[in-house]
Amino acid sequence: MPSQNLLASAPIQIGAVKLSNRYIMGSMHTGLESELDRFDELADYYAERARGGVSLMVTGGFSPNFAGRMKYEPSFLNSHEQVEAHKKITSAVHEAGGRILLQLLHAGRYGYHAEIVAPSAIKSPINRDEPRALSDEEIRQTIQDYARSAELAISAGYDGVEIMASEGYLISQFLAPTTNVREDEWGGSLENRARFPLEVVKAVKEAIGPGPILSYRISATDLLEDGDGLEDNEIIWLAKKVEENGANVLCTGIGWHESQVPTISAAVPHAAFTCYIQRLKESVSIPVAASNRINLPSVAEDLLAKGQADLVTMARPFLADPFFVQKALNGNGDRISVCIGCNQACLDHYFTDQVISCLVNPRVMKEAAIPGHKTTNPKKIAVIGGGVAGIAAALETAQRGHNVTIFEADDKLGGQFNLAAKVPGKSDYGLFLDACIRQLEDADVKVELGSRVTASDMFDQGFEDIILSSGIRPRELDIPGSDDPRVVGYTDILSGRKVAGDNVIIIGAGGIGHDVALFISHSRPDGLSELEAFEKHWGIGRAREPEENPRTVTMLKRSEGRFGTTLGKSTGWILRQELRDYNVQQIQGVTYLKIDQEGLHVEVDGKAEILPADTIIVCAGQVSEDSLITPLEEAGLSVHVIGGAKLAGELDAKRAIQEGLRVGSVL
Repeated sequence: MPSQNLLASAPIQIGAVKLSNRYIMGSMHTGLESELDRFDELADYYAERARGGVSLMVTGGFSPNFAGRMKYEPSFLNSHEQVEAHKKITSAVHEAGGRILLQLLHAGRYGYHAEIVAPSAIKSPINRDEPRALSDEEIRQTIQDYARSAELAISAGYDGVEIMASEGYLISQFLAPTTNVREDEWGGSLENRARFPLEVVKAVKEAIGPGPILSYRISATDLLEDGDGLEDNEIIWLAKKVEENGANVLCTGIGWHESQVPTISAAVPHAAFTCYIQRLKESVSIPVAASNRINLPSVAEDLLAKGQADLVTMARPFLADPFFVQKALNGNGDRISVCIGCNQACLDHYFTDQVISCLVNPRVMKEAAIPGHKTTNPKKIAVIGGGVAGIAAALETAQRGHNVTIFEADDKLGGQFNLAAKVPGKSDYGLFLDACIRQLEDADVKVELGSRVTASDMFDQGFEDIILSSGIRPRELDIPGSDDPRVVGYTDILSGRKVAGDNVIIIGAGGIGHDVALFISHSRPDGLSELEAFEKHWGIGRAREPEENPRTVTMLKRSEGRFGTTLGKSTGWILRQELRDYNVQQIQGVTYLKIDQEGLHVEVDGKAEILPADTIIVCAGQVSEDSLITPLEEAGLSVHVIGGAKLAGELDAKRAIQEGLRVGSVL
C-alpha cells in the first residue's frame, strides 16, 4: 500500500510543532535513566528509532525531585549539572531527524525507596512501604520542581515535556478519592483533588513557553474498583481542564499498576481500550493519542479510520522493531518484527534492576555494540534447525553478506514458537514468525524444509561454518505404565494431534505446564468476540464473569512451594489468576509411582493416592537435541551451538534469539 494512502502517514500539528506522521514512541523505563555516564547508550537507542521514522519519542520517566524517583538510583532532573548528559540524547535524536520529549514522572507511593511521599499516608498494595503524606508547603514546592525540571529539559534540547499523570503515579494519587483523603484545599472534592495536576500543568507551561510541546499523559480509565478511581465523566472533565491550562496533546494511559485487570500483556486483545480513548477525543479539541496493545500497522490504521484517536503511541513495538514506522509507511508492514507482548526482556528486566532489552530483538540498548556491519569475508553457512534461534542466526549472517541455508526437519519454520502461538493470548507469536519468514526471503536465505541432514551432507556441500540450532525434545515420563495411551506429550496437545479428555492431569508446572493448562481450560462463550470475552472475564465495564472450565484439570509438580514462581514478573499474576478462575487444581510435592487402569499413582506428604484421568499430559522439561555436535566436529567442521541444542532446561526463547544474534554478528 503506498504511504500516501495511509492515515498514519498524514502530518499533524501539535501546538507549534508539525509532526510528519501519527506515530509516537511512548515512554518506557530503560534502566539507564539514573546512569548519566551511560547516556551515550541511551542516545544510540533513541537515535535508532528516530532513523526508523517515528515522529516523536518520549523518554523514560525522570522525577522532578529526589523524593519522586522510582528507585534508590537518582533518576531525576533538577540541576544544570545534569543537562550536558541529556544533550547527548537530544543531539543524537535531532541529527537522526527525530523529536523527543522528556517525561516528568513523580512516582509517589509507587517509588521503591525509603523516602516515598504521597497525598495521604496510604500504602499501595504493590509496595511494602507506606508513604509519608506531603505537607502543603511540600506540595507547592513539588509544583515548582516540575516547572524547574521542565525548564532544564528545554535547555537540554528536548522538544518539550510530558507530564506523567496516569497509571497510578503521584498525580493519579492526588486525583483518586481512595488515595487522597486530605481535608485541605488539595483534597475532598474533585476540583480540589485536581488542583495539584492542574497547577503542575500551568507551572510547566509557563516554564517552557509556547513553542515546545506539552504532553499530558492522562488515564483514559483507571480500572479500579467502583469509587476508588475517577469515573468516566470525571476523566472527561479533567481532560478539558488540562487543555484549558495549556496542554498541547493528550497521550493516554490505561489503568493503575495495582489494577487487577491486564492492560499490556499478550492476554489483552489488540487495541482493547480504544472506546475510552475515543470519549476523550470527542471531548477536547487538542489531539489525543491512543495506546495499549497496539502493535500492528493495521490496528493503528483501523482506529485512526474510526476516528478513535488522532495519533498512536506505542513503546514495546519500537523495541521489537526500531524501523516499524518506516516499514509501515513504505508498504512493508508485513516485515515488521512484531512485539509479542511477553514483557520478558523489557518490563521484567526493569523490575529486576536490569537494563531493558527485547526478546525478539536483543540488539535493544546494544545498538552501538552490535551494529550489524557487512562482512568483508563472505562464507557459505548452514543453519541446522529453523526455530527462533536458527532464524535469528540466519537473518544476522545473511544480512551481513553471507550465503546462508537453513535446514529444518519439520515442514515449517518456527519450532516451539508454533506451539506457543496456539496458547490463548499468544497469537502474536505466529505473526512474529510470519514476519521472520518474509525477512528471510528478503535476505535471500535458502530454506530447506523437511530436511534431516548429516555431518557428511554438510561436509560434501562445502559449508564453512555450521550453526547448530536443532532445539530440544520433550523429556519423557519414566515410571511404570508411562507407555499407556492416555499419556501424551505437550507437543501433541498444543499441535492438535491429540485432544485432551474431560479429566486431565498435567505433570510439570513450569511455563509450558501453565500454558497447557490454560490451553485446555480456555473456552470463549458462544457469540462473543475476543474483546467481549476479555471484558466479561476481567469485569471491564461489567461484573466479572470468568467462563467455566469445560474440563477438570489438575497440575502436579515434584517440588515444594507455590506454583508459577518461574513465570514472568510482570505477567505471571495474570496466568495464575486465569487458572484460578478456571478452577485448575494444583498439587505440590508429588512423587510419581506408576500408571495403570485406575489412573496415576502418586505419593503426596507420605500418603499414597490414585488420581484417575482420561489424559495425562507430560510437561516435565526438555533435553537438548545435540546428537550432531560430535559428528560435525569429527568431520572437521566449524560448529557453533545455540538455543535449545546448547542448553535445554526451561525453554528460553530470550536466550535462544540472543545467541542467534550473537553468533551471526561475529561470523
